[in-house]
Amino acid sequence: MADFSQYGKRRKAKGGIESQNKRGAFGQTWWGRHFVTAMEDLADPGRIARGRTYARQGQVLNLGVERGQIYGEVQGSQLEPFSASVMVDPLTDGQIAALVERVRSNPGMLAELASNAIPQALASALLPHDKGQLDFDCSCPDDGWPCKHAAALMYIAAEHIDASAATILTLRGVDLDQLIEGVGDDDNVEMDPSDWFSDTASFPALPKVSFTAVMDDLDPLILRRVFRADGSDEAEVSRAMADLRSFYDRM
Repeated sequence: MADFSQYGKRRKAKGGIESQNKRGAFGQTWWGRHFVTAMEDLADPGRIARGRTYARQGQVLNLGVERGQIYGEVQGSQLEPFSASVMVDPLTDGQIAALVERVRSNPGMLAELASNAIPQALASALLPHDKGQLDFDCSCPDDGWPCKHAAALMYIAAEHIDASAATILTLRGVDLDQLIEGVGDDDNVEMDPSDWFSDTASFPALPKVSFTAVMDDLDPLILRRVFRADGSDEAEVSRAMADLRSFYDRM
């Protein structure tokens, strides 16, 4: 068990990121939970527990995500906050090409990605799953891997990933628009004629619908009775019938 007595007490942060999680496990989506578990399986339990406390008490002041890195400032025991980061290996060009092929073979995956979800079938391709794909750094004196500050940053990042699965794509260096273009840019794919959404889809001719002009279809006696209901005389009823036919013809 790590000895934290050599480090000072944390200073209460002002204006930090408020964690949505107040108790229990972080990661409300399966991919958010997977992301957190990848760190928890590697880290010292004491530092992990303190990292959760830091995350819940708003010690993470800011957070950014770019290709291969999550970074932010975490208020610790010093006057100035520490700079922490979580590094995740971005996908290589070859891995991205393989990802495009997988998504191309199953268009439902692209629909899930576009609707802000990570398909289960892409977990091994997009989510870090061993220590070789994760790294941590912090400007604090703690030599833990990760330290509590980097762990806190990871937990807050998990909430961002819950809210926006596209964060994972950014982290792994995958652009959703490029992925969509890559899936759609394939002139050699044979289109299924039975697919009504394909470019080669054919449709049966529209049926011919028989119709009758409404004035010819209405019973004039019933219509006159309706016009008489408000006390109109026959002359007024006749004018109303003529006006109605005129209006219908204009339509």
